[in-house]
Amino acid sequence: MKRETNLLKIALFLIGAPIAALCFIGLPIVAIDAAGSSLAYVVYGLLAVMYSSAIPFFTALFQAYKLLKYIDLNNAFSESSIKALKTIKTCAIVISFFYVLGMPLFYAVAQVEDAPGVILIGLIIVFGSAVIAVFAAVLQKLLKNAIEIKSENDLTV
Repeated sequence: MKRETNLLKIALFLIGAPIAALCFIGLPIVAIDAAGSSLAYVVYGLLAVMYSSAIPFFTALFQAYKLLKYIDLNNAFSESSIKALKTIKTCAIVISFFYVLGMPLFYAVAQVEDAPGVILIGLIIVFGSAVIAVFAAVLQKLLKNAIEIKSENDLTV
């Protein structure tokens, strides 16, 4: 079991590393480039949305890492796993909420740049996060039911 979870832990790192690089290197470059333009307020608003959504993103990655550690310790069917899934669900909802609030900014950029694909990028992030939230909620419910069935079977002699 440890081998599979190590692969998933590496995948979590590979998911988080580009986002961290974007936050520390890419977005400041965009902010510097936007300083003199007429759309600076829109770009700064989008940067605020992106930076504020990075916090729940990394929180969800950390909770996924904790969930993999619970699996390593053969403690996957526990209340701590349910709590980790609940946190992942909440983080996905928060990310969707931030990007829904930022959709007017995506629209403003799409109007000025004449690029309707910019709106699609925002929508993909909103709906992707919503799908993750629903999936985490389903997993949370399934895990809760499995724990209840397990506890009933443990009490049966």
